[in-house]
Amino acid sequence: MNPGPSSIIPCLRYRDAHAMIEWLCRAFGFEKQAVHEDEQGAVAHAQLTYGGGMAMLGSVREDGFGSFPGQPDAVCGRETQCACVIVRDCRAHYERATAAGAQIVEDYAEKDYAGAGYACRDPEGHLWWFGSYDPWAC
Repeated sequence: MNPGPSSIIPCLRYRDAHAMIEWLCRAFGFEKQAVHEDEQGAVAHAQLTYGGGMAMLGSVREDGFGSFPGQPDAVCGRETQCACVIVRDCRAHYERATAAGAQIVEDYAEKDYAGAGYACRDPEGHLWWFGSYDPWAC
């Protein structure tokens, strides 16, 4: 069964969402597609794109759905999932992220199964994996 066009979009919450939007763009190469603020100036919803992919994020809130996600610093840095982003030049991406202060948790390496990859944390502790292996390619 083919459900038609579909995307899986990671959604993250940040304590300082405005600062993280800027950092994610500078360090990882995301581009701002939309940033919406609430009445208090917090990020209600933001959409950052990278190639054909997207991440959505907002400020930490304790209301409705916002009460479900935990923050890495509140659970000893643990994560239950991470975003996987396919990049064309993984080595250059690794160097850019490292220069911007990303905490590398798995160094850049060429993988036996094809491509290269590395894992890191952003300044608020969320885990990201970047690699050149594209599972959609034939």
